[in-house]
Amino acid sequence: MVKKVLIVTTNFSDINEDIKTGVYLEEFAVPYLVFKSTGYEITVASPLGGNSPIDESSLSCSNPMEWDEAAMFLRDTKKLQEVDYKSFDAIYLPGGHGPMFDLSKDKTLKEILEFMYKENKLIAAVCHGAAGLILAKDEKGNSILKNKHVTSFTNKEEQIVKMTEFMPFSLQTRLVELGADFVEEKPWKEHVEISGNIITGQNQNSALLVAESIVSLI
Repeated sequence: MVKKVLIVTTNFSDINEDIKTGVYLEEFAVPYLVFKSTGYEITVASPLGGNSPIDESSLSCSNPMEWDEAAMFLRDTKKLQEVDYKSFDAIYLPGGHGPMFDLSKDKTLKEILEFMYKENKLIAAVCHGAAGLILAKDEKGNSILKNKHVTSFTNKEEQIVKMTEFMPFSLQTRLVELGADFVEEKPWKEHVEISGNIITGQNQNSALLVAESIVSLI
């Protein structure tokens, strides 16, 4: 049977008049291409459907041409509420600052994650994509992240990129508050944590490792 992966991306773009965000392209494109080359069936969805904006800071003339192909699938994503999520083997949440504003409070995503956690299917996120995990609870009412080894974009990295004051909350701090055993490496280091059926990566440089971890465990 062909494995099926659901990628859930953000629709959020405007932090304020001067600061724009969205999906960090590397965090979407690299895993997308890994899943495609492995032969997985991929569905890209977002809370609102339609366009999932790309963070302009992740666009560069030095990006591989293959990323442009992957980026096309962000222009017309499926609406998350219309996805038959019970048929998927894994869910993956790429980052960019966008998920902090919409995926972090999306009730449909919460429902999907709770089902996949209960069914022991793979749940993965990289960087700020981990914000999409914070609402999901287990059958006892605890966060699915409680007592799990977890990582994400760190407070230190947020300070380095000077975005702390523009965020609705501190992601690292919130994960710790939920009971996660947060594991932090040096800024920009490739770093992935695997804890049960949950895979998390620290930053954009960890996207490939997250994708490879999904492939090895699915």
